[in-house]
Amino acid sequence: ESFRNKHQLSVPLASDPAHEMLEAYGAWGEKSMYGRTFMGIIRTTVLVDSGGKVARIWRHVKVDGHAEAVLEATREL
Repeated sequence: ESFRNKHQLSVPLASDPAHEMLEAYGAWGEKSMYGRTFMGIIRTTVLVDSGGKVARIWRHVKVDGHAEAVLEATREL
């Protein structure tokens, strides 16, 4: 809640400490860094339409240009 307020977001945010939703969306899995493998969050964006249906999923998201791609996809809904 404090993050949402700090950044003046108007959308609800969720927390998933048991990784249930992350696993359901394929956003929890094996990662590697500096030769070490571990389980962690795979940066993923899920666009949900106004009816609650998943409209699009981006996996292994890179920051550059991503916001523009998501905005364009929302315009196509």
